[in-house]
Amino acid sequence: MKVLLVNGSPHPNGCTYTALEEVAKTLNTERIGTDIFQVGTKPIAGCIACATCAKTGHCSFSDSVNDFLDLAKDADGFIFGSPVHYAAASGAITSFMDRAFYTDLLADRQSFYLKPAAAVVSARRAGTTATFDQLNKYFTISQMPVISSRYWNMVHGATAEDVKKDLEGLQTMRVLARNMAWFLKCKEAGTKAGVQLPVLEETVYTNFIRE
Repeated sequence: MKVLLVNGSPHPNGCTYTALEEVAKTLNTERIGTDIFQVGTKPIAGCIACATCAKTGHCSFSDSVNDFLDLAKDADGFIFGSPVHYAAASGAITSFMDRAFYTDLLADRQSFYLKPAAAVVSARRAGTTATFDQLNKYFTISQMPVISSRYWNMVHGATAEDVKKDLEGLQTMRVLARNMAWFLKCKEAGTKAGVQLPVLEETVYTNFIRE
């Protein structure tokens, strides 16, 4: 089993990475493989809803998104990390996730369906819970079980060294990792025992405007 962790910070070894690394190390002790995917610093424009991905299965504007989706299909779980920018997720991770989740939906790739996910956020001081709520909405609209910890998944610090001193935050990351590992093992055991996936209904779209 493998969990794919996404670093939505422009800093490859900064605060967000330090939190994700703590999660990854603990997952490894639970015999869960990990990869950390760097969104990077190349510009990612917001999704323009061109729907080309419905025909091609790939985003026409972002190689980073396509590289991620190629890995996502074989991942068993996901953790998306973001720094806090103006009490919200970074622009890069927002555009990245908009494109990735929209492409997955329109192309019917089912990279995320019933796979567990969690959000991790880092901040110097405030804006963490708003960012945490924002990221979780991608999971709940995609039928992904959301993994929790003993506190909201956040670390505090202005530098990676600061984060390493946030002992409660790092513990929260380790608890998150163990909960993720437990869920994945339970899911695997259930599959082996013959537990069937939920019955899928045809999607219904309701427009709130009436004639």
